[in-house]
Amino acid sequence: MKELICIVCPKGCRLKVDEDNDYAVTGNTCPRGAQYGRAELMNPVRVVTSTVKIKGSEQKRCPVKTAQAIPKALVLPTMEVLDQVALTAPVRVGDTAVKNIFDTGVDIVVTKNID
Repeated sequence: MKELICIVCPKGCRLKVDEDNDYAVTGNTCPRGAQYGRAELMNPVRVVTSTVKIKGSEQKRCPVKTAQAIPKALVLPTMEVLDQVALTAPVRVGDTAVKNIFDTGVDIVVTKNID
């Protein structure tokens, strides 16, 4: 039995997920908590937020994030890729900094306009 705190809403329900009983979830006060508990044990995902280098601007770093969540196991490898990325100004919110990171179908996108 694994214990988690649900992060779907501000309530912070204390979940218990029974891996031996088809990932049955108890302690949730809404269906979203049950979904979160199952997903967190079966296939945890995260949205990655970071910065990359940018050239041609007074600013030295540009904020970026994954357009959707990626598998948790890819977070550190993604950060290593981002460490090597250098954009050139100008960039706009939504521009692609890295396309299809690790063949996940998820792009890394710019989150701030920089001239």
